[in-house]
Amino acid sequence: MSGLVFEKLKQSLEAADGLYHRLVLLVGETGSGKTAVLHALAEALSVPVINVNLELSTRLLELTVKRRILALPNLFDEITNTGQPVIILDNLEILFGKDLQQDPLRLLQKVSRNRCVVASWNSTATRERLVYAKPGHPEYRLYEMIDTLLVQMDGAATIDPIQSMNEARQT
Repeated sequence: MSGLVFEKLKQSLEAADGLYHRLVLLVGETGSGKTAVLHALAEALSVPVINVNLELSTRLLELTVKRRILALPNLFDEITNTGQPVIILDNLEILFGKDLQQDPLRLLQKVSRNRCVVASWNSTATRERLVYAKPGHPEYRLYEMIDTLLVQMDGAATIDPIQSMNEARQT
């Protein structure tokens, strides 16, 4: 299955290049193999995988809680400003921390305006909804009608309907 997911991820990344938000989310539950797929993609593209938890926690450690809230968007921009044409992000859990008072999807969309971004997303998604955590969990988030390409660990991808429409137009 990871071969199919890898191919869908590459196709989605190519399609994202022409979008307003050049963001592709690799969606799956914890332990579903997202990290292995991201590392394979990084190797194929010769770019690093950025461990967001590690990079941000190191930079936020010395700041007070209030300063963390204010500094996080700039620090996130700093760690994603690699000069690479594609950025691959894994381990995003820190962005969902209640104390940081951030909107993780908006942070990802902001950095994806100037470069293609592939990021892991722990949880579930459909074409209409993107969910993080379970209802009742402190980090629970629900986004509806998102402007982002999705690839799920089961091989489903939002690029599929777009490709089907393009193929139908060509015939």
